[in-house]
Amino acid sequence: MTDGITISTAHGDLRGTRADGIVRFAGVPFAAPPVGPLRFRPPQPVEPWDGVRDATEFATVCPQNPSLMDALFGGESEQWDEDCLHLNVWAPDAPPEGGLPVMVWIHGGGFEMGSGSSPLYHGEAFARSGVVLVTLNYRLGALGFLELGHLDPEFAGSGNNGLLDQVAALEWVRDNIAAVGGDPGNVTVFGESAGAMSVSLLLAMPKARGLFHRAIAQSGAAAAARTPEQAADDADAFAAACGGLDLEGLRSAGVAELLAGHATISAERMGDPEEVIRRHGNPLAFLPFRPVADGRDLPEDPLGAIAGGSAAGVDLVVGTNLEEWKLFAMMAAPSNDDDALRARVALLSDDPDAVVAAYRAEWPEHSPAELECAVLTDVVFRVPACRLADAQAPHGAVHQYRFDWRSPALGGLLGAAHAIEIPFVFDLVEDHRLHVLVGAEAPVKLARAVHESWTAFAAHGVPAAGGLPEWPRVDGPDRPVMILDEEPTVAADPEGDTRRAWLG
Repeated sequence: MTDGITISTAHGDLRGTRADGIVRFAGVPFAAPPVGPLRFRPPQPVEPWDGVRDATEFATVCPQNPSLMDALFGGESEQWDEDCLHLNVWAPDAPPEGGLPVMVWIHGGGFEMGSGSSPLYHGEAFARSGVVLVTLNYRLGALGFLELGHLDPEFAGSGNNGLLDQVAALEWVRDNIAAVGGDPGNVTVFGESAGAMSVSLLLAMPKARGLFHRAIAQSGAAAAARTPEQAADDADAFAAACGGLDLEGLRSAGVAELLAGHATISAERMGDPEEVIRRHGNPLAFLPFRPVADGRDLPEDPLGAIAGGSAAGVDLVVGTNLEEWKLFAMMAAPSNDDDALRARVALLSDDPDAVVAAYRAEWPEHSPAELECAVLTDVVFRVPACRLADAQAPHGAVHQYRFDWRSPALGGLLGAAHAIEIPFVFDLVEDHRLHVLVGAEAPVKLARAVHESWTAFAAHGVPAAGGLPEWPRVDGPDRPVMILDEEPTVAADPEGDTRRAWLG
């Protein structure tokens, strides 16, 4: 049976739902609607309301084109609208005195798709584990990451509006989470893919300082940011894809027109992936909308800022999946022979022969396509994660993991691909909606152990769970990594030769 529950926030009263020992508040605005004159502007404060605002249903999400996840899950996409800055809260119905740990989830999706209300991120398991979970929407694509400062200085910094939305949500948590029993002094921010890249960049942002106390970065690190020059080029290419719109045209265009331009520029880049890498030296350049390291809200060298102590005192869990690139290999043909493999590695390394040799020695049975998957997994995900761990280790406790469990879904095509760990983190492997990702018989024991490790880290700063061995910190040459599989183990610098092929 579902009952109602009302709480008071800094902006007004909210009515949520109460069922099975869990309360939920959905579709809560944390910033003013970024529409009309506020398009391409930083988030603005919420206008207080009179009476009780209904928060029993999820709200609209950020406008976005159809995605791979939509195709995997089937059915209709979530309803979107430019008025999208909402968050959702799950909490235990009867929290103890003193406040509960708070975890704030930032969704992935390449900075161009996804939402905080996706079935992947429902937070009942966290509430049952004594954690207050917050998920959020932030502006995506052009609405969140189109840098327009080179067209008009008044819009300088618009390429980081999506990150500033995340900061605004964290400010909402600071000011209001005690109303549902959360402790604003014990907040963990965590995310996957673009969400993990966001978490990593928040570690570098002065405006985010003090808004969270621990961080978890799943399959994403601080290498996502563009230079201002790249952001200006991307903006000009996008304007051309929209039919040559000028600044005023972009500000007044219909959302469907912006999405069509986004689809056009994305198709152009996916049509010639080698040229994109050749021009930018980074496979992430396939994504035309990413944060900008412009020296304003985001330092020009985010990783350097972290290494310099921008997030001193923040503990970190960072990791990747064994076969991240398998998800993306479904969308682009991999190398089919050694010559093609070497040519692609040459786009990423000045010594492609040495890199290919290191991977061939590590994985002697792999085909060229499988070796390319390993290379791109490392270039885009594993190596940036190692760099982030090394940057933060002098300033907080850092723990590193690798998720190795291979999904049997889609005939084993996914394996230990990008995003496979999410149902384990959220303890949702038994949810039939997620069987398309993990199959119907995913190891429940592993899901419990991963979920409990994440919540233990949020509560106490140590990712400890009954199903895992002791998890050492990354603070020396051994580089201990927790291998998350049906039988979790700790390995010292696994596949160290391939890591050194990039990091020395």
